[in-house]
Amino acid sequence: MGTVGRQIVGKHAEKVVELLNKAYSDEWLAYYQYWVGAKLVVGPMKDAVAAELVEHANEELLHADMVAMRILQLKGTPVRKPEDWYKHSNCGYEDPSDPYVQMILEQNIKGEQCAIKTYDALMKKCKDVDPVTYNLALKILEDEVEHEEDLQGLLEDLQEMLRRNR
Repeated sequence: MGTVGRQIVGKHAEKVVELLNKAYSDEWLAYYQYWVGAKLVVGPMKDAVAAELVEHANEELLHADMVAMRILQLKGTPVRKPEDWYKHSNCGYEDPSDPYVQMILEQNIKGEQCAIKTYDALMKKCKDVDPVTYNLALKILEDEVEHEEDLQGLLEDLQEMLRRNR
């Protein structure tokens, strides 16, 4: 990051990097949760759900890259070891031990809701101290809201299908 860009963030840079590393850890865990869920999912509509999960996994990986680049711009270091993602994570990781489609959708909806809260909080903390991180968080928040809507739509479709088949 250039001198003037760093001056804008100033004394807040370390705290912003800390918050970004938490989001970065969340993104990697979300990526894996989506990716493995797409491989394991079983039940009605599994193909449609798996396709959506793969799409979301790719977007979470893109988010991780975007957040890492911002951390580096602020002269920070992204969390380097996967085992440390758990220590830094806001949202954690839910093992898809029950691969039934409804359970996979519910787990990922919960993850998206946590991500929405995380990026909303990051925006509030950066609004007056780091406009670049604020805009980054806004862009990612838009994606996370869309992910939640996509997953909830699939869950509603599944529930309607099951209701009609009774």
